[in-house]
Amino acid sequence: MAPELPEDVTAGQLDAEVRAELNTLPRSLADIVARHLVVAGALLDEDPERAYEHAIYARRRASRVGAVREASGVAAYSVGKWQEALADLRAARRLNGRNTYLALMADCERGLGRPERALEIAHGPESRELDVAERVELRIVASGARRDMGDPEAALVELQGPELKERRARPWVARLFYAYADVLLELGREEEAREYFSRASAVDRDGETDADERLAELEGLEITDIGEDVVWSDAEDPEPADETRGDETPDGEGSPGTEAVEDEQRRDDETPDGSGSAAARTEDVQDAVEDAGNSEEGSGASEDGRPREETD
Repeated sequence: MAPELPEDVTAGQLDAEVRAELNTLPRSLADIVARHLVVAGALLDEDPERAYEHAIYARRRASRVGAVREASGVAAYSVGKWQEALADLRAARRLNGRNTYLALMADCERGLGRPERALEIAHGPESRELDVAERVELRIVASGARRDMGDPEAALVELQGPELKERRARPWVARLFYAYADVLLELGREEEAREYFSRASAVDRDGETDADERLAELEGLEITDIGEDVVWSDAEDPEPADETRGDETPDGEGSPGTEAVEDEQRRDDETPDGSGSAAARTEDVQDAVEDAGNSEEGSGASEDGRPREETD
């Protein structure tokens, strides 16, 4: 049975290149498949299980269309169905010849407990054909595979490169800095980890990572979210004073919370303006489904390079 389609969803909402791939189908079938792909892309972040249902239905109706197999592979990945995702992404690669989703494929191998195969994908000749964002995502997965194998030193090496000097606010930059900081912390290099968590936080305009929280933990602070504002305070409340001096207020100079906020503001001020726009999840795994015919950034691997838990 087909999952229900909202009445306001049309085939025209699908990316033009993907619609072009669907032209090999009868017109009525192409319209149905396109609408299910639109819904799958729209639901991928908020309700991945329902997104998966729509993508799999599209696959059943058009399994020989590369863009459809890409969409179903990404949807299967989003719900932790590693083997199914890997099969779909391999099929998509055979059908359209694109290597866009190598990072997802490598992460599926990790999810299946095969980090060695993940490294084979990461270091294969096809990886040299990727753009910088896709290469970085693949390196993050490779780093995670090294950690799976108990080798954090090698994991750190996987992440090293000129991209660590990038200062523009791009989605892959925040994830690279975060992954690098996480490995540094595992190696006991806390000061360097703090620096890269701070850098990740500074360029993470869309909240792709929890770098703020990780940085706060290292500095012994807590983050309180009050609407659009974030307040940093000491993790341990100070002992209440017996009395307050007349020339001081509780929030005056010397207040731990105030100093923490000022420190954070200084870090923000020192961060150069980013010229690139950030997008959720490497232009989002959601965009990967909607724009499955494009070769934009394509990995949804977790920030620290660790795969999600597989679901039944």
